[in-house]
Amino acid sequence: PLVVSAFFLRPAEVGPADLHTELIRTGRRIASGEVRMSQDGKETVRVVANFTDLGALNGRTTVFGEPPKLPNPQRCVHLTDGRAIPGLTIADRYEYRFPERPGWTAGKPSGESRTEFWMRFADGRDADTLSLAPMLDGAPPAVMELGEYASSTVELTAHVRARPAPGWLACRVMTRYLLGGYHEEDFELWDSTGTLVAQGRQLAILLSGIRI
Repeated sequence: PLVVSAFFLRPAEVGPADLHTELIRTGRRIASGEVRMSQDGKETVRVVANFTDLGALNGRTTVFGEPPKLPNPQRCVHLTDGRAIPGLTIADRYEYRFPERPGWTAGKPSGESRTEFWMRFADGRDADTLSLAPMLDGAPPAVMELGEYASSTVELTAHVRARPAPGWLACRVMTRYLLGGYHEEDFELWDSTGTLVAQGRQLAILLSGIRI
């Protein structure tokens, strides 16, 4: 995948779902496709994606950013310490290591809606290009440091920039604008070699009535 854009139309339930796929176009460098997921006859998610051969990219490369400067994962704080969080099974799939325990975990959000941390699959397997897009939506939202406990994604666009090297992924996530209950979230994933492998931007809505 090169670009993946997902529109979340209504809440989905745990259980069977119908997927309808369509190949939109196949070009010399990029192929485009779409998938629609439905439950009980109602569409829940629609995704449009472009695909290419990341290994064949040979154009100019200029990088103005840099990966997060993080301590070794073994010297960082394990966010959940291996414990399950009731009703939040996504926390069972990923492992997060923070330089220090986030304020929101103790009910003392810092007010700074920017965080950097390590992330990987909980079972220790390495990420691949197909797993990068969901990982961009698989970590605690930056607005939790604003005292907002939960938000729901309206639209997410993922840009896959390179094949990830084995090992932990360094993450940077930030929100700059919270307007009328909606906020953007920008996410960066850097691999163990210091290469930017994915970027994400989403628009999300706060879930009212749930606060730290």
